[in-house]
Amino acid sequence: MIKRLLAIDGVAAVCKCRDDGAFVEGYGMMPDEQLEALALFAHEYKRIVQGNADQLSMFTGKSGWTPPTGWIVRGSGMSVCSVGNLVCVLENGEGNLTEVMKELAEVSHL
Repeated sequence: MIKRLLAIDGVAAVCKCRDDGAFVEGYGMMPDEQLEALALFAHEYKRIVQGNADQLSMFTGKSGWTPPTGWIVRGSGMSVCSVGNLVCVLENGEGNLTEVMKELAEVSHL
């Protein structure tokens, strides 16, 4: 099911992890070891984002910070995008972040 994300322009790899960070499946133009590392990175970064959102909610006293829907780490040539337990690598010059995030959200709910 997550393979369909590879059809989006610019998506070089996609993978899925469990809630504990264990690699489930991955596809794309990366060796298996890198896909597994990507899943672990996504799990750890998701925990950081959740912690920051929890602190913002606590310190501001305003709702709407949690739960975070997803996150993007944008580099000069590539971006890493994640929603739920799905993560993908996007080549910036070839893809559209909005489209990728919408598809990740849709696929993460299937």
